[in-house]
Amino acid sequence: MTTRALDAQVQVRLAGRMGSFPPYPLADVPRIKRELIAQGVDVIDLGAGDADLAPPPAAVRALREAAAEPAMSRYPFQLGLPAFRESVAAWMQRRFGVTLDPFAEIHPLIGSKEGIAHIALAYVGPGDATVMPDPGYQPYLGGTLLAGGVPHAVPLREENGFLIDLESLPRDVVARMRVLYMNYPNNPTAATAPREYLEAAVAFCREHGALLVFDNAYSEIGFDGYRAPSILEIEGAREIAVEFHSFSKTFNMTGWRMGWAAGARATIAALARVKAAVDTGQFLPIQAAAVAALESAHEWVPSNVSEFQARRDALVTALRENGMDVPLPRATMYVWVAVPRGIASEVFARSALLEEGVVIMPGAAMGKGGEGYFRLALTQAPERLALAAQRLARVASGAGTTAGRGVSNAG
Repeated sequence: MTTRALDAQVQVRLAGRMGSFPPYPLADVPRIKRELIAQGVDVIDLGAGDADLAPPPAAVRALREAAAEPAMSRYPFQLGLPAFRESVAAWMQRRFGVTLDPFAEIHPLIGSKEGIAHIALAYVGPGDATVMPDPGYQPYLGGTLLAGGVPHAVPLREENGFLIDLESLPRDVVARMRVLYMNYPNNPTAATAPREYLEAAVAFCREHGALLVFDNAYSEIGFDGYRAPSILEIEGAREIAVEFHSFSKTFNMTGWRMGWAAGARATIAALARVKAAVDTGQFLPIQAAAVAALESAHEWVPSNVSEFQARRDALVTALRENGMDVPLPRATMYVWVAVPRGIASEVFARSALLEEGVVIMPGAAMGKGGEGYFRLALTQAPERLALAAQRLARVASGAGTTAGRGVSNAG
C-alpha cells in the first residue's frame, strides 16, 4: 500500500438510523461551565438529576467488603448475585405488596437506563410503533430507533395533568403499537398519575396487545404523604407490563449504575436474552452494595426524602417570592417551570448560564413537547437553590449580571 493511499481521507458511512438521533442541545455547557469556574464565577448546577448527597453508608461498607473478596471479581453473567434478586423481591413485596419470583420475574440491570433502551430490541421491529411522552427520558426514543421502530411522541400538556392522552392517539399508530412508555412520577414535569389512569393504561395495552414499559425510577421520592404505586399492583398488569427501578435517585447512587426490571416471566426472559448479547452483568460488589441499600431502605430513605422535600420547599418558595408562579410538586427531584415571556427554553437556559452562572435543563432538550418550560433539579443545598431562584429571576427580567462575560465562543 502506498503512502499516498494511507494519507487519503476515508469516510466510513454511518448507519441510516444515526440521522434520527437528535443532537443534544447546549452540548457545550460543560466547557462553558468549566471556563466560568476558572474565571471565578460561582456556578450553581441544577441541570442534571445528580444530587450532591451521599449514598447509604451500609452500601459503601458492603461494596468495600465485597470488593476485597476475589470471587466477587468473576463474571456476574445475567444471573448476577442471587442475594440481589431475593432482596429486590422482598422489597417489592414490602413496598407494593407485589409477589415476584426473584429468578424468573426480576432481572438486574446496569442502571435502569440500559434496560429501558434494550427492552425495545426484544419487542420492536422495523415499522413497529412505540408511544412515548414528550418531553421524556432519552432511552424511550433511543431504544425505539435502535430497534428500527417508529416513535410516536405525545406532547404532555399542563391542562391534561401532563398525562398521555391515550384516547387521542391516531388509529394507525395504535394499530402498529408494540410498546407504550410511561413514567410516573414523571421526569421532567414531576407529574403523578391517578390510579384510575394507570388502570386505564393497563386496559388499553391489554386491548391492543402492547407492552407497557413503566419507568418507576422516582417511586420513592414522594412528598407530603404521597406514595407512588407500582404498575404491577394494577389488576391485569402482570401479563403486559414491565417495570424499571433504579438506585440512582432514591439512594444517591447515580454513578454506581444499578437497577432492575420486574415483570412477567416471558418479558424478563426476553430482556435477559437481549442483555446476554450485549453485556455480562453488573460488577458483583455493586450488586452486594445494592442489597445493603435495600435492606436499610426503611431506616435511610425517609431522611433522604426529607432532605429533598426541604430543597423543594426552599426552591419553590424562592421562585414564588421572585415572581415565578410554580406548582408544588408531590414527587421526584425536579421542579418544572414555565419559561418567562415566551422565550425559547434553550435561549433562556443559555442566558441563565452566561449571565448568572446557573445551569438548568431547557425543556426542549427532552423533546419538542418540553418547549416553553425548563427543569430545575434539587441537587444543591436549600440556600443555594434560593440563590439560584434569585438569579433566574434577574434573567427573566432582563437584568442579568453577565457573570459569564468573556467566555470564549459561548455562542
